[in-house]
Amino acid sequence: MSDARSAHVQKPGWFTVNVFNRAVAWLTRRGISVWGSRVLAVRGRKTGEWRTTPVNLLTVDGQQYLLAPRGHVQWTHNMRAAGGGELRLGKHVDVFTATEVGDDDKVPLLRAYLKRWKAEVGVFFNGVGPDSPDADLRRIAPDHPVFRITVTS
Repeated sequence: MSDARSAHVQKPGWFTVNVFNRAVAWLTRRGISVWGSRVLAVRGRKTGEWRTTPVNLLTVDGQQYLLAPRGHVQWTHNMRAAGGGELRLGKHVDVFTATEVGDDDKVPLLRAYLKRWKAEVGVFFNGVGPDSPDADLRRIAPDHPVFRITVTS
């Protein structure tokens, strides 16, 4: 994708890829959620093969969301193409559809996400935190895709 949505990407470092993500995914596959962790499975937009990555499942007002702290990464492109996927925790699998949230509606979701996971992902938000003014959260909203999840199984 060559539009502005693909511009903001923060690639994970070696430690994140080889230690942290693998440890969280290993625990999550065994049914142990680490602060709301799940394994996201979504079909690749080119291959159709399942792709997996650990994610943090955010719940706000009874609704579930996936937010991409690193920006417009591969799973977000695949999610747009597939329109949904699976959230896995151990042997439990929730099949879902996903609807992308517009930038104007992201402010409370970004704030909630940062309140819960700022220690883990705060570095990806360019100095914006859970106590930042709404204008700052709105400014970074285009850099962080958010999907509303509707479980179908």
